[in-house]
Parts: sequence; C-alpha cells; structure tokens
Amino acid sequence: MATEIRTQTAGNVWKVLVQPGDTVAEGDVLFIMEVMKMEVPHTAPVAGTVSAVHIANDQEGLDADAPGVELE
Repeated sequence: MATEIRTQTAGNVWKVLVQPGDTVAEGDVLFIMEVMKMEVPHTAPVAGTVSAVHIANDQEGLDADAPGVELE
C-alpha cells in the first residue's frame, strides 16, 4: 500500500532530497518547500522505499495538497 506525501501549503519546491528507489526512515526529510521565504520540510510519516517523485527542484507555484512523493 502506497503512502503519498502531499504539499502542506502552496509555495515553491526548493529542494527534493530523494529519488525513486531510495530507502527512507520515518522522519527523514523528503523535500523542502519555500513558503514566504521560510523553509518547510516535508518528512516521511513511515519508513519505506520511494516509488515516485512528482515534483522537481526549483518547481514554482505548487498548490497546497499537491502530490509530492510516494512511498511503498
């Protein structure tokens, strides 16, 4: 069963720290968004393997609740 990590708020992607195939632990930072000049890290709620990345470094204008990363 896949776990999807979605954007918490509207903003720009500053940095994606994972790619498909990476193994992550619960609490690892998957990507960081820039929201009103503040960094907003998005972490893994569970341990798993990254199955898909739907965002890219420096991507602008994402809405809140947009798909970010999927874990298996």
